[in-house]
Amino acid sequence: MEKVFNALDGLINYAINNLELAAKNVDYVRNGLLRILNIDTYCPPVNAVYCAETRPEKPLNALLDVCIEKGLILEDERTATADAVMGELSLSPKEVDDKFNLLMKEVGSKAATEWFYDYSVKSDYVKRTQLDKNPRFDSEGLIITINKAKPEFRDAKKAASGNSVKGGYPKCTICHENEGFAGRNKRTLRTVDIELDGEKWFWQFSPYGYFYQHGIVVNYLHTPMHVDKGSFRRLMDFVDKFPHYFIGSNAALERIGGSVLAHDHYQGGGEILPMHRAKAAYTLFSKKYPDVILEVVDWANTVIRIVSENRRTIEEIGDAIREKWENYEDREKGIIPRTEKGQHNAVSPTVVKTGRGYEMNIILRSNITSDEFPDGVFHAHPEFHIIKKESIGLIEAQGLFILPGRLEKELGEIEDLIVKGKPLTEELKEFGLICKEIKEICGDDISEENVRSAVKKELGSVCNRILENTAVFKDKKETVAFVREMGFELC
Repeated sequence: MEKVFNALDGLINYAINNLELAAKNVDYVRNGLLRILNIDTYCPPVNAVYCAETRPEKPLNALLDVCIEKGLILEDERTATADAVMGELSLSPKEVDDKFNLLMKEVGSKAATEWFYDYSVKSDYVKRTQLDKNPRFDSEGLIITINKAKPEFRDAKKAASGNSVKGGYPKCTICHENEGFAGRNKRTLRTVDIELDGEKWFWQFSPYGYFYQHGIVVNYLHTPMHVDKGSFRRLMDFVDKFPHYFIGSNAALERIGGSVLAHDHYQGGGEILPMHRAKAAYTLFSKKYPDVILEVVDWANTVIRIVSENRRTIEEIGDAIREKWENYEDREKGIIPRTEKGQHNAVSPTVVKTGRGYEMNIILRSNITSDEFPDGVFHAHPEFHIIKKESIGLIEAQGLFILPGRLEKELGEIEDLIVKGKPLTEELKEFGLICKEIKEICGDDISEENVRSAVKKELGSVCNRILENTAVFKDKKETVAFVREMGFELC
């Protein structure tokens, strides 16, 4: 058992150095780990064990490996045991919340969120090492990532069911009751409380975040997702507290919204996404709102940006846009606000704070379907499904595309076939259009380097065309006409 005790003390030393494990608590925590590993004795190593690691993988895996070797746990118990062990080593939820609030008060929100994110990585809740393995690159004005950590859901209903919880506790995957819940390996989950519009919400980071410090702010009450005037207030409350973050809400509808529609929440984090940097195609003003600039954004889908330092004005205009769009109909364009199946028009608001004040971007969305487009008239069209069939939610609508992990292998095989001058195999035949366009980008240069560069360029091109598919108004002048009906005029 000497190897087990050495590994155990190595992980405890890691927790002292990285997880703020107090010396007073070491014996108590060690006994908790012995209980988890079904060990009823302990013999201190002859020499003190020191761990210089700043991430948990090496010391944690060292302990798990030796425990499997000694028959203390089974291989299929590895994930659950890792979660239990790291949960035991981590600060309690109240200790985390207290430290976060102390930092907020003494050094500000940016330092507080930096500490909280770093702690979530070191506790093994945020899988930073796995995330760093995901390919990521800029292409055609977008950010493209290939997500190797999660399965692909090509069916909207399966995606939603993938986040449901059988048995009624917790009611869904983001309820606060998940904090420390062994049934979903959430013993390392920690949250911090935030008040938004006088309501109690909480912030947590995503274990498989798509961008830097990707997290969600969640209503303590298990109440369905919705966007109303209060949503605009809450989003601006959030950026008042955390001006270094953006925050936004998915549309509360299947296919265009998040995968957890049963519980109100917003997504945000510490990265400015491409849509936030997009310039105005048209700028409008209103005599009624002299302190507001309204912009039709030069972006592939349909975005209206409200810019002002006046929160109340943004709330009023944002809610007027929401209400107008939710009732807007143009059957020639395929825009039908509601049918017997329910509501189809919805908005996705997202906000950042800049030198101009609040910048509230409102993305107009529709999840209407048709015989020609059963997956959505304003969804990725079928020729692009081999690249992306999953819902185009808030993050992708803002220019960060999360593509399925299978593409890394499939596109690698296509690159190899193009370089060798060979046709697509039967297994890759769905990539016919993609392969043709990659060859056109390459021209006469089919070197490995140029083909690889062409693949990245093609992915950016396809994702831009998918965003164009999601645009409810294909011409920016149509968006101008929409806002002019609300009393705004071109500058």
